[in-house]
Amino acid sequence: MAQVCQITGKKPIVGHKVSHANKKTKRRFCINLHYKKFWLENEHRFIRLKVSTRGLRILDKIGLVKISSNI
Repeated sequence: MAQVCQITGKKPIVGHKVSHANKKTKRRFCINLHYKKFWLENEHRFIRLKVSTRGLRILDKIGLVKISSNI
């Protein structure tokens, strides 16, 4: 399953792990994802979203009703 935030669309990025000897090897910087259940009042049901912590902040500010029309 892909590690993508369903609100912001953020994905893991690829970079280098740098050792003390300055050797570089590839690594992934994963985002902080959480499964969260939200109540949709107009549909009278829960929806389960995979959101990042930034996505949770956006949901707190804007609200799920405005975003759910775009999903």
